[in-house]
Amino acid sequence: MHQDAQLGFSMVHAGLAPQWDLAQALEMAALMESVLQNDLACRLFLANMYGDKPDLWSDSLQGFDRLRFITNAFTRLRYCTKKGRLSMQAKGPLGSQPAKYWPWFMIPGRKTAGTRILFGHWSTLGYMAAANVWALDTGCLWGGQLTALRLEDRLPFFLNCKGALQPGKAGE
Repeated sequence: MHQDAQLGFSMVHAGLAPQWDLAQALEMAALMESVLQNDLACRLFLANMYGDKPDLWSDSLQGFDRLRFITNAFTRLRYCTKKGRLSMQAKGPLGSQPAKYWPWFMIPGRKTAGTRILFGHWSTLGYMAAANVWALDTGCLWGGQLTALRLEDRLPFFLNCKGALQPGKAGE
């Protein structure tokens, strides 16, 4: 996570747990940075990183459960329930998710609703600007576009991409 207080924007790869306010999100990012910068802690975490649980934030989470949730929120999050339970399986465009799941940025009462957030990771969502969030992943990897946002006036710019991969054909 990166925050530029002067410009008034924050940036994450995928999303933020709706239970986190900006200060807590920055604290969680700093925690992950400290783990990843420590050789031993990083090796131990990477050996225990993968998994979809826990899927609900609690301040009482500790150890690898805490780190795994933080990682999943920052790097994999698209949809969650109104109470903030993450779905790691729902990945498609808006409307394709199971009925109980909402996009993370549309959760009523999201604690970062007043924070301007740039995010990517969700090429099937495409470019979107609403509710103080800007979705910037427009599928360059798949032959879509590369998107940039000029923060001063919030004007998007799009560059067509040839596409390095085709969906379902990665590595072939």
